[in-house]
Amino acid sequence: PESLRGRKETPAPASNPDTLSTEAAATGVVEGDGEFFERMKSILQKQGNMQRSARSESLSDSGAPPPPEAAWQTAVPECPAFTRRELDLLYEEALYTVVNRVGVPSPQYVMDETELFAYLQKVFDVGQEEHDIILQRVRGSKRASYSLKVSVMKGKNLLAKDANGYSDPYCMLGILLGQSPRETEEKKERKFSFRKKKDKAEKRSSVREVLPAKYIQVTEVKSQTLNPVWNEHFVFEIDDVYSDLLHLDIWDHDDDVSVAEACKKLNEVSGFKGMGRYFKQIAKSVRTNGTAASVEENVDDFLGCLNIPINEIPANGFDKWFKLEPRSSASKVQGECHLILRLVTTQRDTTLGKKDSYASIHERLLSRVLQYEHAQVKTEPYNWEGKLSQPAWTLISHHAVQTDLSAQQKAIIRWQCYSQHHRAHTMAYTFLLELLRNVEQEWDDSTLQPEMEQGLADSFGLFVEYCLALLKNMRQVFPCSSAAAVARCEFMLRCLGQIHAMQTFKKVCPFHNELHVEIVTVIKKSTLEWYEGTISTFKPEEGTLEEQMKRLVLVVDAVSADVQKSQNVYNKLFSSAVKIDFFSISYRQLEKLVADDVCAATEKVCGSLEQEGSRLTQGMGETLFELYMSLKTLKQYREFLPLKDTKALALSGFHDWFKSSIHKWLQIVHERSCDRIRKAVEVDKLEPVHPLSKHSTSAVDVTTCFNQVREFWVQLAWPDSAGAFIFVTRLTDDVCSAAVCYSELIKRKIERSQQRPDSKNLTNQLCIALNNIEHVRKFISNLPKDLDWKALEQAMEESCGADGKEQVQKALNAQLLNIDMDLQREAKRMIANLTDKMVLDLKKYIQHISLSPDSINNDDAVTPLMKYLDDTLVILNESLVKENLDRVLHGLWRLLLRLIFDTVAENRGVSVEFYGRFHYTVEALVEFFHAEGEGLTLEDLRNEDYKALEEELRLNKCSSNELIEQYFLEKICQQRTLKHSKFGRISVKCYYEAADQRLTVEVLHAADLIALDANGRGMNPGAWSFTGRQEGGTLFVRSC
Repeated sequence: PESLRGRKETPAPASNPDTLSTEAAATGVVEGDGEFFERMKSILQKQGNMQRSARSESLSDSGAPPPPEAAWQTAVPECPAFTRRELDLLYEEALYTVVNRVGVPSPQYVMDETELFAYLQKVFDVGQEEHDIILQRVRGSKRASYSLKVSVMKGKNLLAKDANGYSDPYCMLGILLGQSPRETEEKKERKFSFRKKKDKAEKRSSVREVLPAKYIQVTEVKSQTLNPVWNEHFVFEIDDVYSDLLHLDIWDHDDDVSVAEACKKLNEVSGFKGMGRYFKQIAKSVRTNGTAASVEENVDDFLGCLNIPINEIPANGFDKWFKLEPRSSASKVQGECHLILRLVTTQRDTTLGKKDSYASIHERLLSRVLQYEHAQVKTEPYNWEGKLSQPAWTLISHHAVQTDLSAQQKAIIRWQCYSQHHRAHTMAYTFLLELLRNVEQEWDDSTLQPEMEQGLADSFGLFVEYCLALLKNMRQVFPCSSAAAVARCEFMLRCLGQIHAMQTFKKVCPFHNELHVEIVTVIKKSTLEWYEGTISTFKPEEGTLEEQMKRLVLVVDAVSADVQKSQNVYNKLFSSAVKIDFFSISYRQLEKLVADDVCAATEKVCGSLEQEGSRLTQGMGETLFELYMSLKTLKQYREFLPLKDTKALALSGFHDWFKSSIHKWLQIVHERSCDRIRKAVEVDKLEPVHPLSKHSTSAVDVTTCFNQVREFWVQLAWPDSAGAFIFVTRLTDDVCSAAVCYSELIKRKIERSQQRPDSKNLTNQLCIALNNIEHVRKFISNLPKDLDWKALEQAMEESCGADGKEQVQKALNAQLLNIDMDLQREAKRMIANLTDKMVLDLKKYIQHISLSPDSINNDDAVTPLMKYLDDTLVILNESLVKENLDRVLHGLWRLLLRLIFDTVAENRGVSVEFYGRFHYTVEALVEFFHAEGEGLTLEDLRNEDYKALEEELRLNKCSSNELIEQYFLEKICQQRTLKHSKFGRISVKCYYEAADQRLTVEVLHAADLIALDANGRGMNPGAWSFTGRQEGGTLFVRSC
């Protein structure tokens, strides 16, 4: 029949709390005490929300600037404050630098003097009139004297002059004075060489003094190499920076006479114009051991030369390889020479230059420029990377060059100025880190003056002190919500790590504390102060005991949020930058502080509960549960600790503080669950929650309630196996008793509905009530999985052995079996109620079959019953879930068999056709209820009741001959099934003569008898024949 085909399985109740709550919300379930469960649910969700919020906060970038760092400094050093007199002197120094610029300017420099003057007026806040006065004084002062610093570093790929394939190169270098226009033209045709003849030139009237031999410099001879490394440094005074020329020759040394000695033999030369002849004399003297010789004899010893005009040297100097040039078209040269050239001033006619060191002047000048430059930055000034404008860079670079500051001095001064400026006006730590690396790269303690060394030590100390003060308030200065602040924190830590790793720092600050010790101390102080601030904010010691616990929950949640930030953000920064485990230090300190406060508070709660007549209120129970969950969340962060730090944590056994209150809380949960169930049944209209469901709102609400209770326990995660067994047993018992309570309430609701005349509506309600009970039963059948009984069994086995595991299995399985039996019993009662309402209709249709005349076809007689059953089962199939439909089919089948059996029993001695019709009816019903495998199984249909009825009908519908045949067939079957005996077998024929009251027994034959004769044979049974009669229960047998 169609009523039993194509049925869809009703899905089992979802155990996902979100699914259940969504279904309840979508169907408008009214919760009896739903506020309690909503609050408990929000407690469970709060921890997850906090973690997600902390993660999103650490990942989000609001774009807001980081908090100002200066606000967290106890004493912020201001930038240097200059008096008007000091500014005027600095201004004079700056103007003198601009006026006396030399060298080829780079593209980064400002070439226009007027533009530079305008910039300086803004930096020093100088008016036009004052500027003109100071500028006039500068122009009237003595111009700066210049010197050229030459570093002859190395050569490469020189020409081989010796037979061994190498040369013994050395360099001769000096300054050629400025040429006249005619000489310049001649120079284009022939290049100067220390070995070539040169005509006498007219001496300058301004330079007529005697020139000592020291103005010609010679490097050491590097033997047998084509790639010499000299690394020698020389200084030459420059007479005219616009026309003088640096000349350098490279020669191959072939005899034992030292070039330096040859230089010393020639005492002096008259005038700079005679220097060409002087170079030639030195070269000749070297070759001839002080005697005259032909120049051409030694022409092959020439390796190359360089001519570098002074006015072509950049302001920042040269540091490059120069290609060697020939002295004439006949010369053959190759290779390059690496030179470092710098123009410096040796005398500056300024007020500051006469009394202060150039380094201190440069530091003050840079500090003043920094103040102005930083003030011009309008976008993210806290992230300024110290980039100077073109005028500023022009001024600072020229001043450093003119005052001959070394790379080390410039690096130190920049660090001192920028770090001092940073403490008052924050800059980018990435730039400060770069400055520190530059200081370390240029470090050379052999050339550092004590004054600068002390200044560097002071700057290191002040910067470290500044950074440690920020770390003490790092949660406020570098909040995780600001990506910019977190990035600044990382690079600040890298600056600290860089300082303590620098050889410079170890040299100038030999008695410094270890960075690890200082930072760990600051972290501990910072954590303690933060916790004390949190306590002062929430004030957990104020109010009633319940209010105190609520405030304590806020404290623990704040600590958990801070710990998560420490693990997600700060720990990564400290680990990568300074190799410090920030999380371990902070977490161990915070969890100890929390444990001390919570332990004291829970002791007060337990003491109040132990007082006579005291009862745990619902509000306190919720608060204690929330506190427990908050502590559990905080404790879970220990998994991020190193293994050695996970031992002896203060929160390890925090669950023991709640053991007594958990029992009382479970009682509150059970009471609220029962209240909610009662209310859910009251408002239930016994209508499907939606077209795809066959249960009503109360079933959804009950399973939602149970699921929330289950979720409470799962989240509780009680660590003690013995305590967990007690609580799980209690929870299981509470859930089971609540389920029984629900089944009784829904049954009573149905009973009250029975008073209404609408039978069809009553049938639908009965079906929904059955489905509700099945919905709850299915949920409870999942309790072993939901409450993780298997894990509990393993825990009990580990702690108590096999007996503990057996105890868990017996106790919990017995509870589950009992509740399943109770719910199925209630379902059977409802099914009986449902089928009882069908008895009258079924009897009517069965009676119709029994009273139908023999002339009517069997199908016509059975059709009314089948149609009734089909219509009824269509309704039941639409209204019942599969499990309940199967139960109804079983009940209905048993009812039909009983009614047919009763009908047959009431009609003994009727025609064979009567029995044949009912036999047909029963077989038709079997086919109907089996429904080609979609209904009941054939095994369930052909039960003992069916077999008895079928035999009764089958025998009664047979004729006499069919019965006799059937009788003998059964006897044959019996004989075939007889078992062999050790005494053998015998066949007899018995018949009773009623008239004579005589029973005749004929022995037909025997087989496999026991041999009793000596020959191994016995009596021939074929000759036996007996007769006898029965009198008063005694059978007399005689031989025939």
